[in-house]
Amino acid sequence: MPEKDSRQVIREQAPPPGRPSSPLAGPAPAASVAERPAEKAATGSPGSADSVSGGHLVAKALKAEGVDVIYTLCGGHIIDIYDGCVDEGIKVVDVRHEQVAAHAADGYARITGRPGCAVVTAGPGTTDAVTGVANAFRAESPMLLIGGQGARGQHKMGSLQDLPHVEMMTPITKFAATVPDTARVADMVSMAFRECFHGAPGPSFLEIPRDVLDARVPREAARVPVAGRYRASTRSVGDPADVERLAELLVRAERPAVLLGSQVWTTRGTDAAIGLVRALNLPAYMNGAARGTLPPGDPHHFQLSRRYAFSRADVIVVVGTPFDFRMGYGKRLSPAATVVQIDLDYRTVGRNRDVDLGIVGDAGLVLAAVTQAASGLPSGAAARRKEWIEELRGVERAALEERLPWLRSDAAPIHPYRLVSEIDDFLTEDSVYIGDGGDVVTFSGQVVRPKAPGHWMDPGPLGTLGVGVPFVMAAKQARPEKEVVALFGDGAFSLTGWDFETLVRFDLPFVGIVGNNSSMNQIRYGQRAKYGVARERIGNTLGDVPYDAFARMLGGYGEEVRDPADIRPALERARESGKPSLINVWIDPDAYAPGTVNQTMYK
Repeated sequence: MPEKDSRQVIREQAPPPGRPSSPLAGPAPAASVAERPAEKAATGSPGSADSVSGGHLVAKALKAEGVDVIYTLCGGHIIDIYDGCVDEGIKVVDVRHEQVAAHAADGYARITGRPGCAVVTAGPGTTDAVTGVANAFRAESPMLLIGGQGARGQHKMGSLQDLPHVEMMTPITKFAATVPDTARVADMVSMAFRECFHGAPGPSFLEIPRDVLDARVPREAARVPVAGRYRASTRSVGDPADVERLAELLVRAERPAVLLGSQVWTTRGTDAAIGLVRALNLPAYMNGAARGTLPPGDPHHFQLSRRYAFSRADVIVVVGTPFDFRMGYGKRLSPAATVVQIDLDYRTVGRNRDVDLGIVGDAGLVLAAVTQAASGLPSGAAARRKEWIEELRGVERAALEERLPWLRSDAAPIHPYRLVSEIDDFLTEDSVYIGDGGDVVTFSGQVVRPKAPGHWMDPGPLGTLGVGVPFVMAAKQARPEKEVVALFGDGAFSLTGWDFETLVRFDLPFVGIVGNNSSMNQIRYGQRAKYGVARERIGNTLGDVPYDAFARMLGGYGEEVRDPADIRPALERARESGKPSLINVWIDPDAYAPGTVNQTMYK
């Protein structure tokens, strides 16, 4: 009888442990080593039942944290972790590039609220993962990268793939360290996870030398933290006096505006955010992972009038969003407005722009407390703001009418607005939308409206291209019942597109769309603006690649679209195929998103 594929073996393991109710409330409960029945030595592993290897200790610590899948590209330094994962029922998803593994771990954390984990080998394996870790760092996504390293006895001797990984990872992680001893492996894995949730979430890195990972130690010598007992809740409601002050500000405001940022989803504060804006009749704008907090059509959902509102509001509350380039470094907020910033990280509050009130705490808890405090104050605010709400709605209607000809354009090549409008109409309440690209995804940010919270994924403030395929991988594995729809720029897809084969191999169907203009168009616009038409095509022009054929070659579904009338039927056929898919849509290379035209790097 032939041997089973390793993935088949892994899929037959016990189901993952229960999930925590909040991503910041501590790890999922799971039986500790002491609470489990006596275990026999792993099949094929040397040593006796009363000893345990470093790789198996890694797997036990991952299991205690609630990790049920690791993303990896194999290497000789790390294979004992795989052996441990098989015993612990943790899926091993093998990808074609370590950047994909790191992005997938980041995506898994975003979709589940639990930390993701990627495991890579030493040297180039770890350096290949740097971009994914850096993206998670800027996006405040909790993940652990485990990297291999040469044996301690070969330290500074020039061993295979030896590099100073910890020194390289320190600036882009919340915690980076080398595991010094096999008995400390599980302890340091739990330490790394703990640091992921210190302040705003983020990534950690552990380097484990090969001899530390492969060695066995007596079970009683290894400290294996018990699930649920090594991390305290990080959820804070902030200073009660500041909460009361914010409630008073909002009750008295004539023209308030609220920006709900990614930390609303990170803290699973959706219900609290909805409760606040409805109780006080507040216009709400959403960015990043907070998109979908309010569904399209909700009377408090605003999308196209943010700059207008922020220039005229008397009170502006910014929740879980730094004053970075996306906010014009705070300069887009009216200087006359009272500005309030709520954030998990003390260092973020008041950076780049002064604020009138800063609250450090969990977005959901803070917003719920503000709603409660406001309920005890005399107010006619909801009725008083009717005129302000109607004014903003008028601005939204005017903006929509201005771009309506493009949204309905029958031109060929297809206008990007028409493409993203078709995608918006195609999404259901169960569709997780992923954007991976420059100019074409900038178009989508103005049009695509996820129908539910947690259903929008984009790279985040690092602006990393290539997150799409790994985010699809993570989203579909974490939430298999959800439909995943991904829009790629052709340049973005090319960076990690070979892992489309991984999606086929693991049977992870999704609806993919490539907005194909054979260009890195966001950069092309900048070159055109700075250097003129004669030099706009230097270093940014791609070949006319038939991505639909690429998908079919790898066993997925592929279709080409040149006529806008064919977009929706092609999307429907991709949905019905039950396969990973790519719809190759040829879009107008001379159409640029307003966000591209206005981006600060060209000013």
